Amino acid sequence: MDRLAARRNGLDELDRKVLHLIRERPRTGLLEISRLLGVARGTVQARLDRMVSDGVITDFGPNLSPRALGYPVQAFTTLEVEQVSRAEISAALTAIPEVLEAHIVTGPGDVWCRIAGRDHEHIQEVIDETLTIPGVRRSSTVITLSTVVPHRVQPLADRG
Repeated sequence: MDRLAARRNGLDELDRKVLHLIRERPRTGLLEISRLLGVARGTVQARLDRMVSDGVITDFGPNLSPRALGYPVQAFTTLEVEQVSRAEISAALTAIPEVLEAHIVTGPGDVWCRIAGRDHEHIQEVIDETLTIPGVRRSSTVITLSTVVPHRVQPLADRG
């Protein structure tokens, strides 16, 4: 099956079972996964290779907790920017470690950022740093109080 056909056809039940196992038990080896699923190790490897090749699986790294790393405060900042400066602004945002992610968005703002800080004052310092980037005109920020639904993708895979 070529890559485009795999993308068009989505995931089958075995793909979803493999994904569940590697998410729930990330230290489990291929042989154990194949034993648990009742399929050959080569089948599991081929499924993983295809899902990586298709971009379904984007990494195998550990998920890190900003809170455990000493950054318990998170905020969402919307930046209004000069459109011609987007590439430079993206590069500058990438250089700020506290910027966890940034997205170009539609609506009243232009770039949406999720940032992490040690405390509220640190969040203010990060916001001030973003405002020094040439092409950033202003920002609007909200502080998170709690996480109701953490970042997740597995339910989309489960939907089938």
